[in-house]
Amino acid sequence: MDSPDGQRSMTHSEVAALQQELKVPDLEAGLTSQEAAKRLAENGPNALESHTTPKWVIFIRQFNSLIIYILIGAAVLTTVMGHMTDTIIIGLVIIINAIIGYSQENNASNALEKIKQMLSHEATVYRDGDRVDVDAADLVVGDVVFLEAGDNVPADLRLFDIDNLSMQEAALTGESNSVEKTVDALPANTPLAEQSNMAFASTAVATGSGMGLVVATGKHTELGKISQAVADVRKGKTPMMTELDNLGKGISYAILAAAVILFGLGMWSGHYTVGTLALAVVTMIVGSMPEGLPATTSVVLAMGMQQLVRKENTIVKTLPAVETLGSVDVIATDKTGTLTKNEMTITNVITPHHDYAVSGTGYRPTGEFSLRGKPVSAKDRADLRDLLIAGYEANDTTLAEIDGKYEINGEPTDGAFLTAYHKGFAEEPDYEELDMLPFDSDYRYMAKLMRLPDGQHRLFVKGSPDKVLPMAESADPAFDTQHYLELTRSYSRQGMRVIAVAAEDLPDSVDEITEGLCEHGVTFLGLAVIIDPPREEVIASIKQMRMAGVKVRMITGDHPDTALAIAKKLGLADSPTVVTGTELAEMDDAARTQAMISTDVFARTTPADKLAIVTALQEAGNVTAMVGDGVNDAPALKKADIGVAMGESGTDVAKDAADMILTDDKFTTMEKAIAQGRRIYDNIKKSILFLLPTSFAEGLIIAITILTQDNMPLNASQMLWINMVSAITIQFAFIWEPAEPGIMARPPRSNTASMMNWHDVFQMAYVSLMISGVGLYAHDWLLDGGYVSATVASTMMVNIIILGKIFYLFNIRTHALALSRQFFSNPMAFTVIAAMVVLQLAFTYVPFMQDVFRTAGMSWLEWGVAIGAGVITLVVTEADKLIRLAYRKWAHRTHSAEVTEGKLN
Repeated sequence: MDSPDGQRSMTHSEVAALQQELKVPDLEAGLTSQEAAKRLAENGPNALESHTTPKWVIFIRQFNSLIIYILIGAAVLTTVMGHMTDTIIIGLVIIINAIIGYSQENNASNALEKIKQMLSHEATVYRDGDRVDVDAADLVVGDVVFLEAGDNVPADLRLFDIDNLSMQEAALTGESNSVEKTVDALPANTPLAEQSNMAFASTAVATGSGMGLVVATGKHTELGKISQAVADVRKGKTPMMTELDNLGKGISYAILAAAVILFGLGMWSGHYTVGTLALAVVTMIVGSMPEGLPATTSVVLAMGMQQLVRKENTIVKTLPAVETLGSVDVIATDKTGTLTKNEMTITNVITPHHDYAVSGTGYRPTGEFSLRGKPVSAKDRADLRDLLIAGYEANDTTLAEIDGKYEINGEPTDGAFLTAYHKGFAEEPDYEELDMLPFDSDYRYMAKLMRLPDGQHRLFVKGSPDKVLPMAESADPAFDTQHYLELTRSYSRQGMRVIAVAAEDLPDSVDEITEGLCEHGVTFLGLAVIIDPPREEVIASIKQMRMAGVKVRMITGDHPDTALAIAKKLGLADSPTVVTGTELAEMDDAARTQAMISTDVFARTTPADKLAIVTALQEAGNVTAMVGDGVNDAPALKKADIGVAMGESGTDVAKDAADMILTDDKFTTMEKAIAQGRRIYDNIKKSILFLLPTSFAEGLIIAITILTQDNMPLNASQMLWINMVSAITIQFAFIWEPAEPGIMARPPRSNTASMMNWHDVFQMAYVSLMISGVGLYAHDWLLDGGYVSATVASTMMVNIIILGKIFYLFNIRTHALALSRQFFSNPMAFTVIAAMVVLQLAFTYVPFMQDVFRTAGMSWLEWGVAIGAGVITLVVTEADKLIRLAYRKWAHRTHSAEVTEGKLN
């Protein structure tokens, strides 16, 4: 096929081979309607299908959980016992948990729907010798598709004829710049981002036009493969949710086993009737079962979610993701727009006379020029002024401030020149455009002919140094082309892009740019060094996260030199290492897995590579977060323990596949979110350490009573009151507990580590025994001494347990001593304590409550005993804490001394 100037097409032999392979007799005529219909019937429509699970099935399976079984069992027990208030509360918890789980699962199918929507709705094809528009779903392999600027590509195409064609593929490959297309044959293992002879479904035509043969449709396209990967990914439970499930299972089995044993012992003793014993055992089960645990966990997570939205510009879509943040130890992140601004910036201007540094990043025109460290004015430097004007004029991009943010319409590289110009000049040059030669991938430069205010005609040229420098040599044989080519190579190795700028005064008779005009010779003005700059705040954030034991891995579609240079600037590692997707594919399984775990920078990656890297990190025991914004990130976002998408620049597909969205697009928000996640995990653990021993104390009171064959000090309604009043008041004090000092100075917890260590178990055991033991002793002492009636004694027992909870709360709230600066750090703790005290006074003195729960008013003696029991709980647990703090200080001093001695020796 012959092509006019500016166009390229494949050789006749390549075209013939492609036609034969796809069975297309005539490229100009395209397929016949009959043949297209036949292929459509055989292979199906060019569409993506997502086989979603029915909504009602998703909702029903939310009840398939051990913790829900425990709650249902507790609800049945309270219903049988006639305590409908508690039944209603537990039922609400069950329904809320189901709704939350349903909404989490439903998000995954939404991501698939968004991918389906990315396919173009119409396509321009050649059918029966005519160029017609057809429904994109009717495209088949072998169709000849015509593309022009502004089109979305409807299927994967092998290009065979192009005219200055470039594509915007950032969403698919992560490449920020438009990709210049070719028709040349490429090796079979060419990475996705370098397949310049292909146009992929869902990408957009930036400039030019072209024709291509459909080689893949629907699920077989690169977009379809991503869609299938998203559908196939199954995210497991978070470590904490798994541990809570196991904890609930262990507790329930232990309580049921204890209940059976106690029932057997009670029957064997013959002291109780079957009815009395059964009621006592049911009371013990209800009292011991921590039915408030799921509610407390859910509320702590939900409040943490709200705080992330309100304070940290972070939307968390799933409750478990809030907690997972705290255990993240690896962040795999896209580069463009995440670690960098995705705003090309000129950092240096190198003229034949000087090397100017340029400050400021992004498209906002704030910054200055400096020479050898001293600020200079562009207006006073002729060489700098001429280059900036030439770069500004040889340009067809616009820069504008929209809602306080500077945005470009056109090529990022051109935008960098506009910004640099406005850093030196407020007004635009008063030049008149006569003609323009747009950039073309054949000659890789652009030129514009202008009339200056004095009538002089001047040609401005901007483009690739290997094209512009020979033009300068044509005008001046003494021009040192090799020097500037070596400079270009040096900056390129640092991941920077170098653009050459030139100009030439022409006679007034020249008013158009003709073929070969530039090649006749131009005056070299200099080089502009351009980079997509790292976000300044990211550098500090990565440093802080490394101190917190969180490693950051960069995964990008960019060139390895560019990626490595950015990684060094960011301080990603002391000596960052890089590997490409192609290199990974050539490794054996063991070497590939090791590289995925240990490498800092992954370049030229495909969506499949990103998914494999995240999977390898997880299988190595890392809790992995994936940060991305493109369609190509979606499978990895869904697979990661927590997927994080960008709110402003992120695609809808990425947002739907992610668990969390950074609404401000700032990677630094990850640092704050991780700190918030660690705080939330700490508070969940504190609430569990608080809830379990106080619940066990209730069960122990009944168990000890049965073993000692004594009269029951508490009835079922009183047990339920203790659980209910705690669940709606004091347990929620942990929602507002602030972060412990130094929370980001410690390493992330291991996902294999147990939530509770040996001391936690020991403390739960002795606190349970202490509260129940002191309560029983006080109850029996007052009752046996004839000081109070049985009703008053049982009322006092309830208040002993409640006050024990209140005093124990001050111990559990902080790792520091209770009576320290941390005492008033959570004002809401005092609010919920006040609410609990009011409820207890109503429980003790309100006649209606006395009738329902069989209670009676207490004298100062009984209140003194109850308060004294609570003080004992606080004193003992604080003594325990004091011993542990002293031991840690001693161990730290000993370790420091050993290190110092080792260095001296």
